[in-house]
Amino acid sequence: MAECGASGSGSSGDSLDKSITLPPDEIFRNLENAKRFAIDIGGSLTKLAYYSTVQHKVARVRSFDYSGKDAEQDHEPPYEISVQEEVTARLHFVKFENTYIEACLDFIKDHLVNTDTKVIQATGGGAYKFKDLIEEKLRLRVDKEDVMTCLIKGCNFVLKNIPHEAFVYQKDSDPEFRFQTNHPNIFPYLLVNIGSGVSIVKVETEDRFEWIGGSSIGGGTFWGLGALLTKTKKFDELLHLASKGQHTNVDMLVQDIYGGAHQTLGLSGNLIASSFGKSATADRDFSKEDMAKSLLHMISNDIGQLACLYAKLHCLDRVYFGGFFIRGHPVTMRTITYSINFFSKGEVQALFLRHEGYLGAIGAFLKGAEQDNPNQYSWGENYAGSSGLMSSSPELCPTQRARSGTFDLLEMDRLERPLVNLPLLLDPSSYVPDTVDLTDDSLARKYWLTCFEEALDGVVKRAVASQPGSVDAAERAEKFRQKYWSKLQTLRHQPFAYGTLTVRSLLDTREHCLNEFNFPDPYSKVKQKENGVALKCFPRVIRGLDALGWEDRQLALVKGLLAGNVFDWGAKAVSDVLESDPQFGFEEAKMKLQERPWLVDSYSKWLQRLKGPPHKCALIFADNSGIDVILGVFPFVRELLSRGTEVILACNSGPALNDVTYCESLIVAERIAAMDPVVHSALREERLLLMQTGSSSPCLDLSRLDKGLAVLVRERGADLVVIEGMGRAVHTNYHAALRCESLKLAVIKNSWLAERLGGRLFSVIFKYEVPAE
Repeated sequence: MAECGASGSGSSGDSLDKSITLPPDEIFRNLENAKRFAIDIGGSLTKLAYYSTVQHKVARVRSFDYSGKDAEQDHEPPYEISVQEEVTARLHFVKFENTYIEACLDFIKDHLVNTDTKVIQATGGGAYKFKDLIEEKLRLRVDKEDVMTCLIKGCNFVLKNIPHEAFVYQKDSDPEFRFQTNHPNIFPYLLVNIGSGVSIVKVETEDRFEWIGGSSIGGGTFWGLGALLTKTKKFDELLHLASKGQHTNVDMLVQDIYGGAHQTLGLSGNLIASSFGKSATADRDFSKEDMAKSLLHMISNDIGQLACLYAKLHCLDRVYFGGFFIRGHPVTMRTITYSINFFSKGEVQALFLRHEGYLGAIGAFLKGAEQDNPNQYSWGENYAGSSGLMSSSPELCPTQRARSGTFDLLEMDRLERPLVNLPLLLDPSSYVPDTVDLTDDSLARKYWLTCFEEALDGVVKRAVASQPGSVDAAERAEKFRQKYWSKLQTLRHQPFAYGTLTVRSLLDTREHCLNEFNFPDPYSKVKQKENGVALKCFPRVIRGLDALGWEDRQLALVKGLLAGNVFDWGAKAVSDVLESDPQFGFEEAKMKLQERPWLVDSYSKWLQRLKGPPHKCALIFADNSGIDVILGVFPFVRELLSRGTEVILACNSGPALNDVTYCESLIVAERIAAMDPVVHSALREERLLLMQTGSSSPCLDLSRLDKGLAVLVRERGADLVVIEGMGRAVHTNYHAALRCESLKLAVIKNSWLAERLGGRLFSVIFKYEVPAE
């Protein structure tokens, strides 16, 4: 959140510089590469949207040409790494007060370089008011778009692409926001837009929606009557008054009429019987605060009842509220929530949106970009460039209530591949990837935030070391440190800023910040070296396994998987060992493992299953590079192949920590195939298929997987899912219910977490699950 100083518009970029504490180029980021614009201008806020192309560095791996060489004896690394420039698409959304519109337009005009667009899509009431100013400043033709169409398009977009977009408001909770997991099918739903009046729209598909009702009693009514009653002209000040008021001083309650509850009708004595009912007979003046609170309840209850009736009439249980009346104000969310709960008897839920203020701008942008078909792609929020949701409670954060002079940012990156649900999820609508909600668990939240803070020096050091030839690596790493530290402090005070706070979101935010400062793969050299060492050990490990009897081999394979999983540079307990003892290897890792019985131990059940018929196809999500994937996963894969089971090995699309990427796995598999006939023939006959997950995270969200992987899983009839590693099988997916057999295994490499689970450092999770018949 960029704080602004004195109000007032200016006529140049210089005046914008003077009015805000963040440099304008950190607000209007990458403006020189902007390609297309849209704008949504409301009564007090402007939301600007633009599309840009972002150049950033990526680490590419390429196999050496080993023709004529004995690769096994060669001391060269197994592949080469090159850093290349890649261009990706990004959507930028900036929200600011209309006071700043002229200065902002001047800044944009002065910094536009590569745009070839001639049109700007505009929506909102202010699109008419500011049309001439926009055309004069930007020299772009203003095309006005329908407000409701833009709102619906924007709402569909955020619900599809931001997993923790919708939330319920609970006033007595800490924090007050409770995020909902998006339903895989977002339709149908009801959108209640509370602007000056109220519009109620039923949304059935991407392009089919209808206005089904509304009311002239809305936000404008609250503002207008409030101004007459209190002489307060500003909407935010009126809400602030309401938050301090006591409506029972003005409203007539059921108990004021009947002396208590109305038993026959089942009405509570505290229920409002008549809004402003006491003012007709009282001989005293009422406070501004009490009148504002009574008015707020009257308007909210009317809207809530209306929305509830329409939801029931159309058999809808998802109702999203938006409009300037909501705009993140806790006092309006509280009254709307109460009203919906009361009139629906808890059957309909009032849902609010993190990015509600951007819906119109997003929709206007999408309307202008229809020829590029942006909906065919999946998009992901860039945490490094987004402000996040603020707690705007006037009681708790008075400084944050001062909305004058704040710039809000949202950035969405276009993902290379469309993302879908894993077809094997038992119930996609109830799937929650994360095991612990740090928003709820204050003790865990405090621990993990401190843990990530303490690890920051090591991450900075690793980032600089990964680019020895760069003259500005240390400077960029320091900027990364400041940005990520700032994000962690925001999350300490507002853990709901980016949705539900989890270990996964902390890891992902760190990766986004590293990418922001061009550290695409800080562990690329480490992975290259460890892959080379592990490949040389592969034949010896396979010979040892093949010499064992069948039952002993099954246990050895599982222990190999677990020992490989120890090699996780993201775990401090491991990275300390690896940095202090370069000789620490596969056998040493086996010695670290907990003896059986393990902390979670389904091995006997798994062994019994292996004595039955082979699985048709196994989907395996790999974790770390080096010893993990080469000496742990591949021998396990080889055994499954020997049993007649097809294998899909899924690896990250992009780098995260020392996790193996899809591109690295292709080279590793090629090298292993050259040494092992079982793997060689399986690759040739497509019984072993390497796929990418669509993710660049150390964790795993089974509701956002590469579409190609999901199609293959369905085509091959996968009946076993293997998930390994702390990030994928403990921090996420520990409770994931699947429609087929699953194996979740990990070594706990964090002593605090191990203790919480009832174990110790290097305790073993081996969880084999069979779905109920």
